[in-house]
Amino acid sequence: MARYFTEEHEWIDVEGDTATVGITDYAQEQLGDIVFVELPAVGSTVEKGKDAAVVESVKAASDVYAPISGEVLEANGALEEDPALVNSSAEEEGWFFKLTIADKSQLEGLMDEAAYKSFVDGL
Repeated sequence: MARYFTEEHEWIDVEGDTATVGITDYAQEQLGDIVFVELPAVGSTVEKGKDAAVVESVKAASDVYAPISGEVLEANGALEEDPALVNSSAEEEGWFFKLTIADKSQLEGLMDEAAYKSFVDGL
């Protein structure tokens, strides 16, 4: 499984024609305590760079952008009951949604883990 990152602090795991999307540990640290997550509807289409979900913390509400385009296959229902999963396991159990990959070429230009770490270190 390949993992990529965006400059907006989303991560994306790619396995075959399916991708899982969430926000990074860095993003959840910046947001603080997550109190609400609004996820995209299953069957909806998300477009690369457009807002796909919303995460609210005690500090602010932030959009979560789709790293690539595709159709939403599954939303992480566990987040509706326990949004704090994003704080405790942002890059594992706190994933937001899964989607079909519409165009694999959209993965080009996303950062790998080393590039993302370097990007965050420069902030």
